[in-house]
Amino acid sequence: MLDKTDDVSIATEGWLAQFESALATSDDALLKSLFHSESYWRDVLALSWNLQTINGADAIISELQARTIGAAPRAFRIDPDRAAPRRVIRAGTSTIEAIFRFETDQGRGSGILRLIPDVGSTLKAWTLLTALDELKGFEEQQGASRPRGQSYSRDFRGPNWLDLRKAAAEYAGREPDVLVVGGGQAGLSVAARLKQLQIDTLIVDREPRIGDNWRKRYHALTLHNQVQVNHLPYMPFPPNWPVYIPKDKLANWFEAYVEAMELNYWTGTEFESGTYDEAQGRWSVVLRKTDGSTRTMHPRQVVMATGVSGIPNLPDIPSLKAFTGTIQHSSQYEDGEAWKGKKAVVIGTGNSGHDIAQDLHASGAGVTLIQRSPTLITNIEPSAQLAYAAYNEGTLEDNDLIATSMPLVLAKRSHVMLTEQSKKFDQPLLEGLERVGFKLDFGDGGTGWQFKYLSRGGGYYFNVGCSDLVARGEIALKQFSDIEAFVAGGARMKSGETLAADLIVLATGYKPQEYLVRKLFGDGVTQRVGPIWGFGDGQELRNMYTRTTQPGLWFIAGSLAQCRINSKYLALQIKAIEEGLLPAARERRLYGSS
Repeated sequence: MLDKTDDVSIATEGWLAQFESALATSDDALLKSLFHSESYWRDVLALSWNLQTINGADAIISELQARTIGAAPRAFRIDPDRAAPRRVIRAGTSTIEAIFRFETDQGRGSGILRLIPDVGSTLKAWTLLTALDELKGFEEQQGASRPRGQSYSRDFRGPNWLDLRKAAAEYAGREPDVLVVGGGQAGLSVAARLKQLQIDTLIVDREPRIGDNWRKRYHALTLHNQVQVNHLPYMPFPPNWPVYIPKDKLANWFEAYVEAMELNYWTGTEFESGTYDEAQGRWSVVLRKTDGSTRTMHPRQVVMATGVSGIPNLPDIPSLKAFTGTIQHSSQYEDGEAWKGKKAVVIGTGNSGHDIAQDLHASGAGVTLIQRSPTLITNIEPSAQLAYAAYNEGTLEDNDLIATSMPLVLAKRSHVMLTEQSKKFDQPLLEGLERVGFKLDFGDGGTGWQFKYLSRGGGYYFNVGCSDLVARGEIALKQFSDIEAFVAGGARMKSGETLAADLIVLATGYKPQEYLVRKLFGDGVTQRVGPIWGFGDGQELRNMYTRTTQPGLWFIAGSLAQCRINSKYLALQIKAIEEGLLPAARERRLYGSS
């Protein structure tokens, strides 16, 4: 056994050596002695070909026994090219944290080990991550393996680079292996990963210009997290970029990214429907161009990269049809200048509702914010950035691996602590909001804004000034429950007063992604796949970044960081399927998942 020591590298090397020996010799007693009773193993494709988290020493040993035979994990070593083993605090616990490398019969991987003392001060594994980095024989094209392109001996009458790029993007007489639906950060990230794995991939997006999914959002929008967290794969933002990226700057970067990464991208193209041919193992999908023409394609894989949901949620408010002014969903809102001197009502108190209310107020409109349910409020600095503190130091690759390594239980524990810290920072603001009747919420079990996002895609606001306006009464606040009915000129309150309005903005979010799946693929596929996003009773996001029970159908969504990290693992699975290393669909139910 390992005794507690100040030399964290020796402790790590000793544990890894014993772990490898125990796996190789099927020494269950030794293996069990290496894990703390409260321990967590997250495997990301490396041994199980799944994204899964196992809790507790006994369950971990059982799963390792089941997976080791097929994967043959070995060559566990501290990675000399990553951050050295060190003492850190994770989820409020002091631990030794080390990044290591290893390999299996089919691939090479990276992992993170965290050691804490057990009874008697013996160091044992508290958390373990094993994550696949690359497939042997199918490594990414970069560095020494980068494509050579046209050699120094050129055919001056043949096609040049531009001719070849145009031909590749036209898909005349050929089909893509993978069709990616949606050209935002999710679509670009996974398409870039697939490109590096030499998988023919086409992105389609209904907008007329690359980046319009950001460019067309409301005028004042900037990202709410900082630039160092938000890089796309392979191409970090330039060092002179602002801390908070404006929407138009990001949209223009998307255009540059598509060009630089040589991604095939069809703008003005809407995915209308898809049916799967089980015998052929291919989809038949209908794409409609803005000129009305259609193209039927037969990709083996379809990746839905349309965001957490693409269908606006329009609440059923029967009396709303009596209102004779303008009604917009937040996705339709662009700018407040047209409403100067007029009265606006914004229904919804998430990020979009607050930002739109603030934009209208800045444009000279009289604004009332309507709250439907309690909302989490946190100042954008420093509180909202606490979750990303690790990205202020170290390399992007190390921090992405650290983010990947945190099991759900400990991630929640960390965010409870962060939420308590942010409440202290934000106390004057929160007290001011409560004084004007704003109803506050801090997430399920106090887990904060990030788990609101991961569970429901919203329900919080990063304060960039609107909450201060509400607390000071410069933007009025009403509760939806106090509205009796909407009338021609606005809303009649239960108190008898009429809240006058020329504009009503429904900042009411989006429907769950299952609605879009049903619209595009039908009831059968929707029922087969099941819920998308959120955790259910499992420890991984449902049907995200991994094989679904519908062969050839994938989902990717989330922040730029989530898409950068998880696009790697989604692309590796598609490559493994394309090369015959992995079945096309997962079993109906995985260990530890919902």
